[in-house]
Formats: sequence, C-alpha cells, structure tokens
Amino acid sequence: MNKAEQQFLKELDDKLWKAADKLRANLDAANYKHVALGLIFLKYVSDAFEERQEQLLELFQADDDDNIYYLPREDYDSDEDYLQALREELEVLDYYREANVFWVPMAARWSTLKEKAVLPAGSVLWKEEPSAGKKAGKEVKLRSVSWLVDNALEEIEKANAKLKGILNRISHFQLDDDKLIGLINTFSDTSFTRPEHNGEPLNLHSKDILGHVYEYFLGQFALAEGKQGGQYYTPKSIVTLIVEMLEPYSGRVYDPAMGSGGFFVSSDRFIEEHAREQRYNAAEQKKHISVYGQESNPTTWRLAAMNMAIRGIDFNFGNKNADSFLDDQHPDLRADFVMANPPFNMKDWWSESLAGDARWKYGTPPKGNANFAWMQHMLHHLAPAGSMALLLANGSMSSNTNNEGEIRRRLVEEDLVECMVALPGQLFTNTQIPACIWFLTKDKTNGLVLDEKKRDRRGQFLFIDARNLGYMRDRVLRDFTNEDIASIADTFHAWQRGEGYEDVAGFCKSVELDQIEKHDFVLTPGRYVGAPEQEDDGEPFADKMARLTGQLKAQFAESERLEVEIKRNLGGLGYEL
Repeated sequence: MNKAEQQFLKELDDKLWKAADKLRANLDAANYKHVALGLIFLKYVSDAFEERQEQLLELFQADDDDNIYYLPREDYDSDEDYLQALREELEVLDYYREANVFWVPMAARWSTLKEKAVLPAGSVLWKEEPSAGKKAGKEVKLRSVSWLVDNALEEIEKANAKLKGILNRISHFQLDDDKLIGLINTFSDTSFTRPEHNGEPLNLHSKDILGHVYEYFLGQFALAEGKQGGQYYTPKSIVTLIVEMLEPYSGRVYDPAMGSGGFFVSSDRFIEEHAREQRYNAAEQKKHISVYGQESNPTTWRLAAMNMAIRGIDFNFGNKNADSFLDDQHPDLRADFVMANPPFNMKDWWSESLAGDARWKYGTPPKGNANFAWMQHMLHHLAPAGSMALLLANGSMSSNTNNEGEIRRRLVEEDLVECMVALPGQLFTNTQIPACIWFLTKDKTNGLVLDEKKRDRRGQFLFIDARNLGYMRDRVLRDFTNEDIASIADTFHAWQRGEGYEDVAGFCKSVELDQIEKHDFVLTPGRYVGAPEQEDDGEPFADKMARLTGQLKAQFAESERLEVEIKRNLGGLGYEL
C-alpha cells in the first residue's frame, strides 16, 4: 500500500475503534466485541451487495451483443415499467451468488438499518407477506435497535445456509438505543466502496478495507481482554511468517486450533500478493485451495466463520465447535498444509478415552501437557507429501519429562523435523512464555512450489535463531518488520532449494542427524547456530586488554575523587555520610 492508503486505514481504525470503545462503559471487551464485529459484518456484506448492485445496473443497461445481462428499453411500454423491471432484476439472488457475494435481504441492508434505527420504538417497519389462509401480512414493529440488528443478522442467516447458527445476537447485552445508533452512524459515515484520502482516490476495495478493520478490531480486543483474548488472535506478523515459509499455493489447508482463522486469511492474502509478483491469476489459484478448521470455543468458532465470510473464503469448520482431541470434526482429512497456534502447555486436555489413540504414533503425550498431542494430531492429519508449522512454547525443544524427550527423539530419527525457528520474547498479547516454530514434513525428498522444485533434504535439519530480530511496537509488544519476515523465509527457501544458502553464525545453521544426537536430541537453535561473529577491529587481544584495564583504572580513580568531592559538599551543608 502507498502512504495515502496506509494513512486512510489508520485514520479509519482510530475512528471506528473510538466509536466502538464507548461501549466499554457498559460491557467488557469479551462482550462488546460481538456488538462491534456484528455491525462490521453487516456493514461489509451490505456494502459488497450494493457494489454488486451497481455493477449489475450498468450491465442491465449496456447495449452490447455479448452482454447476456442487457435489458433493452424498447421491450417495455414506459420508463416506469422499465425502471420496475430493473428493480426486480436487481433482486434476483443468482446474480449475487455467481459473483460470490452474500445475498442480503432488504431487512438486513445497511440503508434499512440506518433508516429504521432512529424511528420511535413501536413504529411499523414493514409488513410481512401474507401467510397461508390470511389476506393481510403481519405488521412488524420496532422493539429496540438491538432487536433491529439481531433481525438483520437472522435474515442473513436464513438467506445464506453457510452462516446458519453462526452470527452472534446482541439483544441480551441490553445496550441503550442511543449508543447503538451512534455506532451505526459512525460506521455509516465512511465510504467503503469508493475510498479517498485528501481528495485522492484509493485503490482499495470494500473487502480489503472491512477485512483490515476486522483484523484490527480482533487485535484490539485481544489486547483489551489480555490472556483470555489470546484464544482467538495470533499476531499478524507470526501468521505471515509461517505462511510465507510454508507457501500454501494449492491443496487442503488445516488448522485444528484455528481461533479466528488468521492462518486462512493470511494464506488467502499470500496467494493474492504473490500472484501479482509472479503474474499468475489469483482467482484461479484460489480455486485450488480449500480450508478446514476446528475450534472448541463457540464464540471464537463463530468469529472465524464471520472472518471467512467477510473475505469470501469458502470454509469447512465442521458441524459445530468441538474439542480437536475428543471430537475430531475432520477424521478423514489429510491436509497438504497444517498450521496452528494452540494454547501453550495446555494442562487440562487428557481423557482416558484417548489412551492408545492411533494419533500417538510417536509416543503417548504427557497427560499434563498437550504440546506433543497437538503435534501428533497435526501429523496424523498431514498428507504423505504435506508440510506443517506449529507454534509451541520453548520447553518443547528441550524437555525430557513425561516421555516428551522420547517423542522428540523419534520425530528427529524418522526425519520429520525440517526446521526450528526460535522467536524473540514479547510477541504475544496473552503470554510472556518464549516461543518457537516447528516445521515438519513427511517427505524431504523433493516437493514443488508452483514450478520450483525443492532439493532432497533427507537427514538434514535447519536451525534459525530469530531472537534478536524485531522491534518494540510499544512498551509491551514486540513485532517483526517485513524485512525480518523476508530474511527468515528467504533463508528457509534457499536451504530447501539448495540455491544461495549459507550458514550464518548466530542466525542459521544446517546440521545432520549425528550433530543432533550429540546434543541428546535437544532442538534449541542457539545450541547449533553459535554466537554471531564479532567484527575484527585489528587490535591484538593483549593490547586491547591492557588498554581497557587502563581505562577502568582511570575510571575507578575518578569515582574516588567524585566521592570525596560529594562528601565535602555535603559536609559544607551540615550533612555527613
């Protein structure tokens, strides 16, 4: 994005967040996110719908022999008949579904919401169609603005089977009408279809803008909720790093602890961005990607579905929210790419029904820590030539308690581990536990990424120590720059392809099995990459030590002089140390 687009999105973020944050006085973050994100969702689907309507209206009136949508004016007796025909044609559902646009019933359109929200309670909104045996339809009256929003969400669910039971209702939060009207007006006072900044038109589509706002809000709610908020939000830079390293261009993508679906969104964005670079068709490439996810938290499961819907990503998240270990929603899935950020060191996960489970191929995981349960669950769902990435606490790289060391040894000996990345601290909103990324694959012999072939990597392992990368985004959180992400991903790809890779002291090292055996199968990158090379200033060590010792002696002498001076000055004021 250029500076104008970045500035537009920043100002939009600030404006909408300030409006939504006014609800904080009445609701905590865990609840008012449903109100804000529900309205964002309604605004997006309505904007996308109206954008499609405008396209259709142009097509209906474009006199072109190849235009199958064209409605000739001469086929109608009057202008009024022609306009009526256009209005009726705009309400044909198939025109929207063919363009992957959600059908938005009249009662759920943003224009309806904005118009009806300001009416006095009890006002007649519309009349329903007459039911069987009745001549007149029932009058629908306004109960509250919350009810109006809930009715809009319900109408969208009725019209779009994929969203049935997904959208959270807000009436039970008992919000004042005035606060909701203020939020609706703020959301309305922005052009999502034709954005501009200081009079300059921007090359941003409504999907781009609303998707960005949705992601921004998720991050802000995660910060507001603290530890609990981390359930549904993985920092964007970490998600981007994993996707850039795995390169999921085609196939089945699976996340068994999907949160709000960040890995799927980033995969979608990855295809779009690299399509521009490589000059291939992103829309065609996306047809070769299918996403599967699972999430136990019902609220987060719904957030993920809304997140996919906002971006037009087709998805399969199972029939319900469910525990990935106890109620696998995709038992037969073998995915080409698996990516996950499950809860670190999860203690309360075991059930006796899991004893002897087929997924524990490399050893039964500890009952008090799910780290290696997640890893083996993901491996179980990985296709024979698939690759996966898993965020885990650093302890997973070295722990030998409760069978963890034995499982790690078997993973290494069976040549499943491909790359280990140590991450810097303070990356996560919900934990200060240091983390790492495991990259595993079932086939190191080759593999294709578009037209590029990977080399035979059997018996080789890459270690990357990224602990010194990144910058402090604020006083609490660290983040990666685009350059940091590119540095790590490019190193991994160069090693995979055998083109331009070199070991860099303190950063990356390619090792073989015997070296890992010497370290008792501990996979901490710092043990292998060594210390960064120090620049040689040309001064012999003996001379440097003599010089530095002399400097230190002089500083000690100066310290003593200052101490005497301070005591003398204090004595002159009548104080003694």
